[in-house]
Amino acid sequence: MKKILAFILAAAMLLSLSACAKDTPQNPGTEANAAPAQTENNPAAEAPDTQEPVEITFWHSYSEGEEKIFTESVLTAFEQQYPNIKVNAIRMPYEGLDEQLITAVTGDAAPDVIRLDLTWVPQMAKLGALECLNDYAGFDDISAGIMPGSMSTTLYKGQNYGLPLNANTTVAVYNNAVLQEYGFDAPPETLDALMGALDKTNPAEEKWLFAVSGSYNWAMLPFIWTLGGSVTDADYTTTSGYLNGPDTVKALDTIVGWYKDGIIGPAIMGEQPDGWGGIEAGNYTMIVEGPWFFSSEDKLDTYTPALMPSVDGRSISIVGGEDIVMTSTSSKKDAAWTFMKFMLEDAQQVAMAGAGMIPVTSSAMEKVDTSGSPYVEVYMEQLKTAQARIPCSSWPTIETILNTAFESVLRGQASSQEALDDAAAQIDALLAQE
Repeated sequence: MKKILAFILAAAMLLSLSACAKDTPQNPGTEANAAPAQTENNPAAEAPDTQEPVEITFWHSYSEGEEKIFTESVLTAFEQQYPNIKVNAIRMPYEGLDEQLITAVTGDAAPDVIRLDLTWVPQMAKLGALECLNDYAGFDDISAGIMPGSMSTTLYKGQNYGLPLNANTTVAVYNNAVLQEYGFDAPPETLDALMGALDKTNPAEEKWLFAVSGSYNWAMLPFIWTLGGSVTDADYTTTSGYLNGPDTVKALDTIVGWYKDGIIGPAIMGEQPDGWGGIEAGNYTMIVEGPWFFSSEDKLDTYTPALMPSVDGRSISIVGGEDIVMTSTSSKKDAAWTFMKFMLEDAQQVAMAGAGMIPVTSSAMEKVDTSGSPYVEVYMEQLKTAQARIPCSSWPTIETILNTAFESVLRGQASSQEALDDAAAQIDALLAQE
């Protein structure tokens, strides 16, 4: 209860600090397109880079190896190019970083720039902790070069409160030996082609065609989307007619049918063999996993990554990663924005790719040397069509609603239509409160 009360008090105080919610028109097609006035807190499009010596604070949660490359390559290059801006980079623990930000902003002790998990951005924006970036010089040019799915993670009520910094997604991962056993020379490009090997599987011998690694949204949504389903409208304002529409109901029915017919294994219900164990033991031909699966380079001798097998031309996965944001309370917004823009330049995106950070811009992706980690090419290609989870402040609650709906159908407790109707009603009520 104390924790809940603390968050309520923090939210009340932070709402008074909102940079965009109170000043930006609800219809971005009208006043929002006017040239911004130059103020201390909102540099105009023509505002020059900071000339006076200034120090900004940057919170991040890079690992030790990532921090080393950031410090030695990226930060050094920035301070050489902008000698009047010193960046005080502070490594923070990932766990509880969102709560630390709320506390810091409330106590007027927040950093100027933060690297945040992308699902936290709308939550922090609603509390007024983040600066809206749409009117900043160069924002439109930068955002135009970023993968659409990643860019949408910075949205809150139609405005952007950050920039994607690095991304990840999931792709199909095949067991090479099982592929050959089932008559494939290479990973099948379509789901229909993969299904062609169904007669070679035998659930009684714990041999399934592939695995959906769980009933939670991270595992389910790539299949829902690839099968033609959707969660919301294009503006993320409603789920009615989308989440519970005929295409999504059909997609969920298809996945449930796979499970009942023994096409996919018990991993979808959290049972053994799970995804990783099953693919290693040869129980599954394919699982869907992120780049962390290939943390050991020798895995490429045994497994092959490929795009999600397509359905009617659709191969869609899910966006993960981190965004870079500016706090609304920063008194050094010119310098903070200069640093943020620098982090999105190709040179820095490519440098951080050396630490395993997948770039978010198409131009940087083309420059990444993948000779040492060829699997990265597949993940970069999948990111071109990958979609984001709903960018809204109530995502944690929505995530639970979706997970519950998917599991209830898989357990036979409700039909797909019933579960998705109920989920859509609950989620729409939350979206209306945004």
